[in-house]
Amino acid sequence: MNKEQCFQLGYVAKVHGLRGEVNVMLDVDYPEDYEDLKHLFLEQKGRLIPFFLEHFVLQPGNKALAKFEDLNTIDQVEGLVGSEVYLPLTELQELDEDQYYFHELIGFEVFDETRGLIGPVQIVYDLETQDLLGVTHQGKEVLIPIQDGIITKVDKAAKKVFCQLPDGLLEIYLED
Repeated sequence: MNKEQCFQLGYVAKVHGLRGEVNVMLDVDYPEDYEDLKHLFLEQKGRLIPFFLEHFVLQPGNKALAKFEDLNTIDQVEGLVGSEVYLPLTELQELDEDQYYFHELIGFEVFDETRGLIGPVQIVYDLETQDLLGVTHQGKEVLIPIQDGIITKVDKAAKKVFCQLPDGLLEIYLED
């Protein structure tokens, strides 16, 4: 399994208790969609390694308490703290037609209502404070906030993102 076939579910935050349990911080909108997991992948030394779960119990605050098979002590799980947690893309829940996952937007063309074609989405920055589209425009990266009022429509079938850019946003990136 490689990262291109997966999405990041979260990361191992800390050890919990004395019997090999860990707290996993979840980076998803609907944690309840993942409460019946039987396995997940942890990134270890640049590779995704499968780990089978004895239990995966959701906790308040987008957290889960996880217990991996055959790991029963603090010493066995301490090295997992900080590891990113992944699942295959096939585990993603189906979305409504007007909803999308950020990774789906890579390669979509971005159009502004007044300026027309801006360029292709190269990357999506999923940041704590704000999510941004990294779009190539006139050879430079332009960051477009993913928020209502700026992103007006996403047409998944046509692979297009329609937006209404705030005045001056493009000019900031095009100045030398």
